[in-house]
Amino acid sequence: MSCSGCHDTNKDSLKICFTGDLLLDRGVRQRIEHSGIDTIFSNVSSLFQSSDAVIANLECAVTYRQTPINKRFIFRGDPKWLGSLKNAGITHLTMANNHIYDQGRDGITNTYKQLINHKLIPIGFGYKHAEACLPVIIKKGKIQVAIFNSVFMPLENFPFLPDKPCICQADPDELANAVADYKLSHPNTFVVVVLHWGFEYKAVPEPSQRAEAAKLIESGADAIIGHHPHVIQSIEFIKKKPVIYSLGNFVFDSQRPEASQGLIIQLMFSKNNISIKGFRIIIRDCIPVITMRDVKIEHGMRSL
Repeated sequence: MSCSGCHDTNKDSLKICFTGDLLLDRGVRQRIEHSGIDTIFSNVSSLFQSSDAVIANLECAVTYRQTPINKRFIFRGDPKWLGSLKNAGITHLTMANNHIYDQGRDGITNTYKQLINHKLIPIGFGYKHAEACLPVIIKKGKIQVAIFNSVFMPLENFPFLPDKPCICQADPDELANAVADYKLSHPNTFVVVVLHWGFEYKAVPEPSQRAEAAKLIESGADAIIGHHPHVIQSIEFIKKKPVIYSLGNFVFDSQRPEASQGLIIQLMFSKNNISIKGFRIIIRDCIPVITMRDVKIEHGMRSL
């Protein structure tokens, strides 16, 4: 993706916002049906529209097909809402997570097509596994960023069939190798790895995640962005590269106080540098509201 339609006209920098889980079902569906989809993004759209790209994690299938698989939590959003995501400034949606397949393999494929039809760029999907794990490129002027997306957890009742339409399930070693290979052939391109990983409602990452993050940074990743735990987790810098283990929720209906908040992270890429800003959000009646802008993010392991 080139940024011919970027909102920021400064060609010496590229700003990308990252959000946590975006749900379009259950309590969020009720909120949309009561107040309209546009109200969901009313408090964050100005930030998004001032950025060059916005990447959210799509925590549900978005399709008219109702072909649920056998699992505990099953979500499905309405495709007619996707235009409002685009209007709010969201440009990309990561698909490598544990809910995008809730309506089966056909539901994933149709979700991908619906995103394309609404000019939203999917990340982490492919008609074969090798394709699903290819990075999506965001480019502006001479600045180029490659976004890799994978899910690091077993998927409930969804068999791994690498020759069928699927999401990227590259494990840490496979992903590290892919990043290293890409960085070798594209040394001037920044690499951001977006991961669905970790354990729900835990405030700190597992030691295994820290080891995986170190491996990915060593392989050439310039930043790591995570989600799935539904709560904000600690932030670490490895070799001066930011690792945001979990952004928490973004648009969600959780009643748990710790899950009713999140972070929006904005990475600004220049020729030889990445700077980072954090925006604290609280989720009120499923609607994300920015409560603190430019959260100070320091080097070293810390909890937010």
